[in-house]
Amino acid sequence: MQVTETLNEGLKRGYTVTVTAAELDQKVQAKLSEIQPQVAMKGFRQGKVPMALLRKQHGPRLMGEAMQETIDGAVSSHLESSGDRPAMQPQVKMTNEDWKEGDDVVVEVAYEKLPDVPAVDLSSVALTRLNVKADDAAVDEALSNLADTAKTFEDKDGAAENGDQVTIDFVGKVDGEAFEGGSAEDYPLVLGSNSFIPGFEDQLVGVTAGEQKDVNVTFPAEYGASHLAGKDAVFTCTVKAVKAAKPATIDDELAKRFGADDLEALRTQVRERLEQEYQGAARAVAKRALLDELDKLVDFDLPQGLVDAEASQIAHQLWHEENPHVHGHNHDHIEPTEEHQRLAKRRVKLGLLLADLGQKAEVKVTDAELTQAVLQQARQYRGQERQFFEYVQNNAAARQQIQAPIFEDKVIDHIFGQAKVEEKEVSKDELQQAVEALDEE
Repeated sequence: MQVTETLNEGLKRGYTVTVTAAELDQKVQAKLSEIQPQVAMKGFRQGKVPMALLRKQHGPRLMGEAMQETIDGAVSSHLESSGDRPAMQPQVKMTNEDWKEGDDVVVEVAYEKLPDVPAVDLSSVALTRLNVKADDAAVDEALSNLADTAKTFEDKDGAAENGDQVTIDFVGKVDGEAFEGGSAEDYPLVLGSNSFIPGFEDQLVGVTAGEQKDVNVTFPAEYGASHLAGKDAVFTCTVKAVKAAKPATIDDELAKRFGADDLEALRTQVRERLEQEYQGAARAVAKRALLDELDKLVDFDLPQGLVDAEASQIAHQLWHEENPHVHGHNHDHIEPTEEHQRLAKRRVKLGLLLADLGQKAEVKVTDAELTQAVLQQARQYRGQERQFFEYVQNNAAARQQIQAPIFEDKVIDHIFGQAKVEEKEVSKDELQQAVEALDEE
């Protein structure tokens, strides 16, 4: 077997691998000798079938196996000796497509190798981490929101206003014909909740109990049910009751409804939950600042194949976000823009850098951490948790997808531990502004 380098440009590598006919024949002969003791054929006892007959019956299949094993072995041997780590699966192509038994096999191997990542002095990274305390005003606001979710509705005299609840029977029609899913009885609708088609609730403001009213609406063009999208509809509504909201009192009884012993215990729980939320938001802000600093600190060649794949994924994801009514992938090719390429280069560079830093710091994701993450995700599949858990156990790609963000977070924590981090007390509003700024970038 002969390996000849044909390309060495940047991260790109190319090789021609030649496997001689004699090498292949030797492998086939070894495979035939291996199976001979187990083979029986009419007219011959098991293990006594002549090699010529074995070769005639099993030779083509074993030749294919020998070719694949030899080529795979050659690529693996080369990667081991060169130390190259392909960024993506190497491309292997047989050049003599008219090959026949007795010919040498010649294949071309091409790949981009992962780059050498330059060392980074993490102690030179300076960051500011925001700290927010949950003050009494924030706790009171959160308790007020909880009370709002626990409000009740009581019958009222007079016309319905925004915030009131109307109990209605309704029948929806398009072109004079009732459609499936367009009717209901005793439906409680809070006006102003925006839970119905745009314009529906507005037309019920001012109705009174016992009144019947036609509500004219147009289904949005991107409506989920395609047969209704963009269509005009009339809903005949019978108002059976109008009710005003009655806020829940913030007291021990409310606390018990949310699983706390008393109001003071609920306040403590709310304060702890708020501070956890603030810490999570502050970490997201600090993480973005850290990644921005790392992006400025290092620069190295990137495998274009990885960048192109990432750019395509970004373009595809953003397109679906802009076209939420398209759920499948039966659409035209989405060509990545220069902005998609810029984002992809940043993501690939930072991904390779974090992986390198994590490897050097011997960061590991423990089995317990991975299991906890799998169990947490499994909760999304009520009634099918066991099937999801088994799927992840048997699917390396799924495990890697769950493990990757855990590994990244542990590497980020490692970097925070090495960097110069200044703690800064700020208000909730200042933290909120910093979080909103993340979405704008």
